[in-house]
Amino acid sequence: MASRKTSHPNRDNGDKYSVLLPTYNERENLPLIVWLLVKYFGESGYNYEIIVIDDGSPDGTLEVAEQLQKIYGEDKILLRPRAKKLGLGTAYIHGMKHATGNFIIIMDADLSHHPKFIPEFIAKQKKGNYDLVSGTRYRGNGGVYGWDLRRKLISRGANFLTQVLLRPGASDLTGSFRLYKKKVLENLVKQCVSKGYVFQMEMIIRARQLNYTIGEVPITFVDRVYGESKLGGNEIVSFAKGLLTLFATT
Repeated sequence: MASRKTSHPNRDNGDKYSVLLPTYNERENLPLIVWLLVKYFGESGYNYEIIVIDDGSPDGTLEVAEQLQKIYGEDKILLRPRAKKLGLGTAYIHGMKHATGNFIIIMDADLSHHPKFIPEFIAKQKKGNYDLVSGTRYRGNGGVYGWDLRRKLISRGANFLTQVLLRPGASDLTGSFRLYKKKVLENLVKQCVSKGYVFQMEMIIRARQLNYTIGEVPITFVDRVYGESKLGGNEIVSFAKGLLTLFATT
């Protein structure tokens, strides 16, 4: 029996999704996250590209990315490395310069963000024509798995403080799994001054100030499988300083 091709109505509408993957020491995680991205984009029928922005990882992450590019093709895997760690905000700016999609998806490469939620992000965006869609761990069926009590308290506490002080109109301020209209992300990055852990929070605050519309999709967040968390004491101090700065200036 001849196999029938699966059709995806309304998918070939000119939209393209550029996934920005900033990496640092993610050689174990990168093959699986890329495989999952290819799987879910392939099944859903949306046009996409994956831009790997490696910041000089000493563990050979870039070499792994080069092998993945050979497997999946240069049209799907774009390598845009940098010589050293220069911050998340500048990684997004660097990636956007090379993105050919009219939508940008940002996510972590450490498997804490599952690509299975991306079709839900896209459906949400299309339904409400949102300027950005953010994954939330704190509404609906969202949740966090694999964190110890300290990490949960830090995340919950950060979100609570931000809700009280800044009233951002979104439930998950420190998450980094989001879908943006490209022009919206470009404008927001220009407005942001924060770095590190507070950067994602400021993106939502600036979006609210600029009257951008924000949709939310409940997600499950799973702690990284390989490697060590990059959240330490310095990041917590930086977050507190950044929150106070935003409170004083917004």
